[in-house]
Amino acid sequence: MATSEQNREEARRLMAGVDEDLAARLLRGAVDLHVHSGPSTMPRQLDHLQAAEEAIAAGMRGVLFKDHHYSAAPFIPLMERLIANPGFSMFSGLVLNNSTGGFNPYVVDAQLKMGAKLIWMPTAQAANHIRSSHRKSRLVSNVQLMASPALTVVDELGNILDSVKQILDKVAEFDVILSSGHLHVWEIWKLFDEARSRGIKRLLINHPMYGLHFTYADIADFVKLGVIVEQSAAMYVDSRFNVYSPQELKEHIEAAGVANSSIGSDLGQVDNPTPVEGMRQAIKLCLALGFSEADVRTMVADNPARLVGLAP
Repeated sequence: MATSEQNREEARRLMAGVDEDLAARLLRGAVDLHVHSGPSTMPRQLDHLQAAEEAIAAGMRGVLFKDHHYSAAPFIPLMERLIANPGFSMFSGLVLNNSTGGFNPYVVDAQLKMGAKLIWMPTAQAANHIRSSHRKSRLVSNVQLMASPALTVVDELGNILDSVKQILDKVAEFDVILSSGHLHVWEIWKLFDEARSRGIKRLLINHPMYGLHFTYADIADFVKLGVIVEQSAAMYVDSRFNVYSPQELKEHIEAAGVANSSIGSDLGQVDNPTPVEGMRQAIKLCLALGFSEADVRTMVADNPARLVGLAP
C-alpha cells in the first residue's frame, strides 16, 4: 500500500501535465458544498468571508460552510450584505452533533427557518466515527470538547429513532439536503430508506470510502436511490489529509458514476490547500485521470448546484 507522501507525489506528477487555463475555466461556475472555514473550535487558515472572497476571485458560483459544532446559516444574510455579489451564493447547514443539540427537532426547525440548506447526521460525535477513530491520533486543535455520548440514528432493535423521524419530516418539508454524516453504512441504509419514505429528495453521502465502511457495491446500490456521492478533494490532492491514490479517486468516482458524483473540497484547515486551491487540484487530477471536461463540470458545478437548489 502506498504511503500518503507517495500518493501526494503521484498526484503532483499527474496534475503537472494539465493545462492551468483549462483548470481555471472549469473552476468557474463550481459550487463547493464542503468548506471548513472559520471561526471554529479547530484551527482554520481562513474565515468564511475570506473563503467566499477567494471563491469569487476564482469565478466560482457558490460555497457551503460546514462546521461540526455550529451552523453559519444565520450569518449568511450579514455576509451577503458585506460581499454584495448577486452572482455568488453562500449557504450553510447544521451538523447534528451533541454540541449542536443532537437529534433535537426543535433546533433543526429553528435552523431551517433561518436558512439552513443542509442537515448532516452526526459526524465527530457519531458512534461510528468514535469507534473508527479509536487509537488514531490526529490532533487538530488545542480545544478539547467535553466527552460526548456516541450518537446513532437507530434504537437497540435497529429502528430509526422517533426524534430522527421528526427531523426527517422537517428536512422533507423544507426540501433541503440530507447528508448521512459519519454514520456507518448499515445505519445509512436504514436512514435513507426512512428518508425516502418521508419524501426527502436531496440525499448526499460524504467520502463513503473513508470511515463509513462502504464497498463499491454499496455505492452502486445507493445511487439507484438517487443519492449523490461526494468525494472529498482533501483525501486525494496535495493535502496532509491525503489517504488515497489518484487511481483510487478514479475508482471511487466510477463506482457511483459521474452522473451521481460531486466533489467538495473538505478543506480550510491550517497547513492544507485552501478550499479553492483544493478544488483546482481536484479538477486537474480528474482531467489527468481521463475524465472529460463535461464530466468534471458535472461533478464540480452541475450536481452540487442542483443539490443545493441553484437554477441550471
